[in-house]
Amino acid sequence: MKTSFPGPKSLELIAAMDQIQETRTVHMFVDYEKSRGNYIVDVDGNRLLDVCGQIASNPLGYNHPDIVATLADSAHLHLLANRPALGCAPPAEFVNLLKSSLLSISPSGLNQVMTMMCGSCANENSYKAAFMHYRRLQREQLGIKETIEDVETCMMNQVPGSPQLSLLSFQKGFHGRTMGTLSATRSKAIHKLDVPAFDWPAAPFPSLRYPLEENERENRQEEDRCLEEVSDKISKWSDKGCPVACICVEPIQAEGGDYHATPYFFQQLQKIARQVHT
Repeated sequence: MKTSFPGPKSLELIAAMDQIQETRTVHMFVDYEKSRGNYIVDVDGNRLLDVCGQIASNPLGYNHPDIVATLADSAHLHLLANRPALGCAPPAEFVNLLKSSLLSISPSGLNQVMTMMCGSCANENSYKAAFMHYRRLQREQLGIKETIEDVETCMMNQVPGSPQLSLLSFQKGFHGRTMGTLSATRSKAIHKLDVPAFDWPAAPFPSLRYPLEENERENRQEEDRCLEEVSDKISKWSDKGCPVACICVEPIQAEGGDYHATPYFFQQLQKIARQVHT
């Protein structure tokens, strides 16, 4: 450390930035050219061990040579310069890029991939996909298709075109700061205050005791309690006429306080979801 933190240059830039946008979440200004690996360097020359990793979006560290080389490769300049709208006009090499990257490391049985810009938009689009899938299954069971009423009422945010459906998430969970993900987020009030929200249920996430091997009985009871709450919430929201169409859960609640659950919990959660939609 060469200065106090934040240093004078960061404070000067924060003051300048505050004239044009919100700065309460800005901790410092960064010299990304000098940052390397796990160490981030601010504009005042302070070198800090980074355990945030740009909110976990930079897991390989700063200026990783393979990443820098890929970005510097002239073969990729046309992608960076033209910012393709991948949903409607992907580049010729896009299929091979997906197969050689994301699909090459995908879990067994998951052979579909849709790329998104960030975690919030990934969640938002997964929510939409789940709601659309739920309604498609409902129509298939009834042997019907979309109606003129569906099309007309969705433009007015009214049923049946905009159906009364819900998503179940977990207390203390964090899923993003966009409108839909905020309704699923339950970690901190600062994210949600003054923002309209959907009437969606939230169940408790297990709070396990450690060491795990010494608390197996107590932890199983805790996970069963939370699973019972999940079933109860699903039943109550169904009775309210707003059935749960999908469940959103973090494998590890990080922002919520570093909470973990065992494989048993997630397997039982999956069984509950399948039972509801059978």
